[in-house]
Amino acid sequence: MPEGAFSDCKHHVDTPAAYCGGLPTAVATNWWAYPAGWPDTATQRHYAVGGYYDPATTLWISGGQLHIRMWRGATGPVHSATIVPKRLMGLRYGAYEERWRVSHIAAGYKSAHLLSPTDNNRCPNCEVDFPEGEWTGGIYAYAHHMNAADGEQDGFGIRATWGQWHTSRIEWTPGDLRFYLDGRLVGESRTAVPDTPADWDIQNETALNGRSPAPSSWAQMDIARVRGWSWG
Repeated sequence: MPEGAFSDCKHHVDTPAAYCGGLPTAVATNWWAYPAGWPDTATQRHYAVGGYYDPATTLWISGGQLHIRMWRGATGPVHSATIVPKRLMGLRYGAYEERWRVSHIAAGYKSAHLLSPTDNNRCPNCEVDFPEGEWTGGIYAYAHHMNAADGEQDGFGIRATWGQWHTSRIEWTPGDLRFYLDGRLVGESRTAVPDTPADWDIQNETALNGRSPAPSSWAQMDIARVRGWSWG
C-alpha cells in the first residue's frame, strides 16, 4: 500500500465496521486508522507543539512491513499516526503481539500502543499501555487500575531501547495482565484488572515529556508483524 492509500478513514469510526475508503477491500478488512484531523494527546492537553492524525502521509506498507513515519513541517503541528487491527477490536481478554523497531529516532515522538475500552463509561480509566515511551528514552508498560479515580496504575520500566527489533506481547486474562518483551516477562499486574471489551490501538504521537519535535523533523517505526489471540 503506497503512501496516500490510508485515506478517507471516517467511516463508522471506532467500531469493527470502520474502514478507510482509500484502501482496497482486502486491506480495509484488516486495518483501520485514526482519521485525518483527530487531535493527538499533546494537542488535547494544549501543549505548545501537538499533533493531528494524518494517515495518508504517515502510513504505508512495503517490503513486508508496515511503516509509520511521523513528521513536522517547518512550522505547525506534528502529523501523528494510529493504526488499528480490526480483527482485534472489541475483544474481552486475549493476547496481543507485535514485532517492531524505530528505524529513525528523533526527539519529540513517542508510542503508546494500548488496549482502550470500547465503552469508557462502562470502564473508566481502563487502559493498558505497552510499549509506551518517548522514542529517545526507555520502554515502559502500564496497567491502569479499573475505575481508578486518581490515576492509580502499575508501571514497569524495561532496560531496552526503541532502535532495535523487539517483540512485545500483552497477555490479558481475568484478573491478570502480563507484559513480555522478546519472550521475557517484564511486568505483571493483578490489581483491578479491566474486565470489559477493548480495542488495540497502535498509537504513535507527539511526545508528552522532554523536547518538542523540532521543525522539519521526522521519526519512523517499522512493524514486521501483528498477531492476536482471543481468550476462551
